[in-house]
Amino acid sequence: MISIRLPAEWEPQSGLLLTWPHPQSDWHPFLQEIEPVYVDIVRQCVSRQTVIISCLDEAHLSHVHNLLQRDGVSPANYQIYIAASNDSWTRDHGPITVLQDGQPTLLDFTFNGWGNKYPATLDNAITRTLHRQQAFGNTPLKSLEFILEGGSLETDGLGTLLTTTSCLLSPQRNPKLDKAAIENKLNEYLGVERIIWFEHGQLLGDDTDGHIDTLVRFADPETLLYATSDDRNDPNYTALKKLQAEIQETRQRDGRPYRLISLPSPVIRNPAGEMLPASYANFLFINGAVLIPHYSVEDDKLALEIFQRTFHDRAVIPVNCQPIINQYGSLHCITMQLPQGVIK
Repeated sequence: MISIRLPAEWEPQSGLLLTWPHPQSDWHPFLQEIEPVYVDIVRQCVSRQTVIISCLDEAHLSHVHNLLQRDGVSPANYQIYIAASNDSWTRDHGPITVLQDGQPTLLDFTFNGWGNKYPATLDNAITRTLHRQQAFGNTPLKSLEFILEGGSLETDGLGTLLTTTSCLLSPQRNPKLDKAAIENKLNEYLGVERIIWFEHGQLLGDDTDGHIDTLVRFADPETLLYATSDDRNDPNYTALKKLQAEIQETRQRDGRPYRLISLPSPVIRNPAGEMLPASYANFLFINGAVLIPHYSVEDDKLALEIFQRTFHDRAVIPVNCQPIINQYGSLHCITMQLPQGVIK
């Protein structure tokens, strides 16, 4: 019997995966703002782990390489490959790594553009394209027809999984499977033994149907960081208060309550006045550090203080995510960690 475990994101990593924005994607109007953010992420990561970057074509690869060199980022610790993309939300089209008898296996779940909202044919092929080029070394890859996005999953690495009913039970994803069948699939593929479903909290402007990585995250196996709001004028106030009530009732495997740490929920609108799903819960673990979103708003200072108190054993590094939120996502959404052993 093979043991399967989905590792926690704070466990040692061998690399970070990025899909670089390009002019043929929805990023076209924002490229001058968004590319410096990607350069910054690479710069923060390369001293700690390998960064794998997928680009549209040869011209795009050369462009990205020049951007990184111009910023003084050494090519010694990043690798660039050609893998055409529709968009750059690597968390959702990238591989999810499990450990089978302690050895990493890449799971290539089907990505259908968050329930067929956006074109995703190219994105759905990126992991296989990179694997053929040995971007992941000899790590085995298993492609699955089950539709699943990395942003919809949060684990403690010990068999507990957090997710949302609004996303995983969306009829546009796996319409032939009910809740029990989806739980069986998650157990089969990810080795999870306990699934905690949250029914509230979807942020306005979030077109993923409520990914958990904008709402509730593990800081460690006993601690949950979650988005909340005390501002009754916040359009997300009611949904986040209902989520908070759910979280307060959530228990660890042994019945003890989790240690709960609340994060502010910034109210950010685009020029058209539409709410953007900005969240400090969309942070990223890398080796020895945690990268956190900041949005050039007043809540940034409080969020930074909370993360510094929570992760006193890691460097806490703010990343400008204001450009990312223009496209309705943030830091965790555009990245995918590769656990230790994936890149030899």
